[in-house]
Amino acid sequence: MKPLPYLPIEKEILYVERDHEFMQMARHTAQQGSLDKSHPTGAILVKDNKAIGVGSNGSLFHEKWGCLRKLIKAPTGKYYALCGGCSPKNHAEQQAIKDALKKGHEVKGADLYLWGHWWCCESCWQAMMKVDINNVYLPKKAWEQFGKNR
Repeated sequence: MKPLPYLPIEKEILYVERDHEFMQMARHTAQQGSLDKSHPTGAILVKDNKAIGVGSNGSLFHEKWGCLRKLIKAPTGKYYALCGGCSPKNHAEQQAIKDALKKGHEVKGADLYLWGHWWCCESCWQAMMKVDINNVYLPKKAWEQFGKNR
């Protein structure tokens, strides 16, 4: 597996089987809710073994204007501010946190399951650490499925 482009020193990414219940929920969220059809991503925030927040990535910006980051061949995880569609506010992780908080859930100590990506960007890690997300789970072999050919 390739080294992650960003990982806070005190954090790690954990891996579960693809058929794990919450990973399948994240997959379904990516397939049904993502506005980024080239890179659909879904996140489920889980606390006390219950899904408390859901989020998917994307916005309609790319359909209307394209992606400036792709145009300049920006490296993975860099220059999100250049593109309205790539803005971290449109990332699945941050959408799941926002959804849980909007529903009145306490997110401290929750876990996040992410489908569609092989790592979390710095902005998403900062958002997760700000609200004390406990663990981040990706499907096993996430790099081979979501990162290798990008």
